[in-house]
Amino acid sequence: MANYFDEPSRTFSEYLLIPGYTDENCIPQNVSLKTPLTKFKRGDEPAISLNIPLVSAIMQSVSNDTLAIALAKEGGISFIYGSQSIEDEANMVRRVKSYKAGFVVSDSNLTPESTLADVLELVERKGHNTIAVTDDGSACGKLLGIVTSRDYRISRMSLDLKVKDFMTPRERLVTAPKDTTLAEANDIIWDHKLNTLPIVDDDDNLMYLIFRKDYDAHKAHPNELLDSSKRYIVGAGINTLDYEKRVPALVEAGADVLCIDSSEGYTVWQKRTLDFIRAKYGDKVKVGIGGGSICITRETKGIGRGQATAVIEVAKARDEYFEKTGIYIPICSDGGIVHDYHMTLALAMGADFLMLGRYFARFDESPGNKLNLNGNYVKEYWGEGSNRARNWQRYDLGGKRGLSFEEGVDSYVPYAGSLKDNVQRSLHKVKSTMCNCGAITLEQLHKCAKMTLVSATSIVEGGAHDVIQKNTSHLPI
Repeated sequence: MANYFDEPSRTFSEYLLIPGYTDENCIPQNVSLKTPLTKFKRGDEPAISLNIPLVSAIMQSVSNDTLAIALAKEGGISFIYGSQSIEDEANMVRRVKSYKAGFVVSDSNLTPESTLADVLELVERKGHNTIAVTDDGSACGKLLGIVTSRDYRISRMSLDLKVKDFMTPRERLVTAPKDTTLAEANDIIWDHKLNTLPIVDDDDNLMYLIFRKDYDAHKAHPNELLDSSKRYIVGAGINTLDYEKRVPALVEAGADVLCIDSSEGYTVWQKRTLDFIRAKYGDKVKVGIGGGSICITRETKGIGRGQATAVIEVAKARDEYFEKTGIYIPICSDGGIVHDYHMTLALAMGADFLMLGRYFARFDESPGNKLNLNGNYVKEYWGEGSNRARNWQRYDLGGKRGLSFEEGVDSYVPYAGSLKDNVQRSLHKVKSTMCNCGAITLEQLHKCAKMTLVSATSIVEGGAHDVIQKNTSHLPI
């Protein structure tokens, strides 16, 4: 006879927090969201901590190097997706680790033989107007000039006009050498009234572009997550098939933490992978199966667990293990976050940080294309279990090449703007709710949070009702 659990499997929407005592010190400005990422012993500091409890999911449509840099600036970490070649994933990790705050590797590059039509296409595709002109059209070729919106007028120039005929040439550019610091670069920018300063090596090859606006932006990220060498911290996803080759390559590229990308954790292949790497790397436990917005594992296979129930039960086991051994293993709640308040609920239930996919897929920095769909801007978002992702390493037991059936969908999510603005707004809600509970640290929240189950009628009552609304700002994130 099958083994039955007495309690139903519950989601975050079935719970509410009960207010606790709020004293004069318990205000959002005093709340710390710092949280451990890797396991540690009682009395010790974890090898890696996060400044905010958010990490991005190991997904093609979410976690590339661009989003990893943007999230690290805010104090979180991305896990670069593993459903790509070892070389490509390692290169993404390298780009994050080699990124110097304020020093931008040019993503818009042309040759002198390119045309105005090429310029316009690149501006449309990239969304900005600064284009480096190099001898080979690469981001690190010999610098020959710069094109900005001030260099051309569409109404007066032919689309087939060559870039070399209207660019600002190298001899008129102010540049700086490779060992220039950000502070020195800022002085040069202000002294010469520049908007852009190219950094070149000894052979005049382009290395970086420094923008006037980015210097102030660098100062606006007090929570940025850095390693001991002042480089951004980044994670990477691995699978249970080629880990013996992928893990060393990612570590060599500079990955700070690895996460097994799997639809289920209770397999012999997971054990083999863990046995291979556990001696060298710290642990955390990722909780969640079937709770993601694009995941249809429960629908297609009838297997999974309500995310709230899963987090509560794993957190209880984690706390018992900590009391017994003195070793604290952080918990990552992966999936099931629909509203911002679900973040606080998951953290109160014992999660140390949250892994989010749909949340981050909506932002400028995510890899998905931005489209206009029926008059509304959206971004593409697809699951790793979809045919589009073709992530057979994650879903087919034993490593059979190719997906037998889909466990994820291909979809759109409403476009939401920049990561920075949205993350700060969401976390201000988390901080405010923590103060309502009488907690100014996540450790305090774990200990003092009080929670209640809510009835179906109470859930309805909890939202706007019996009125005609003027806006829809309460919609899910």
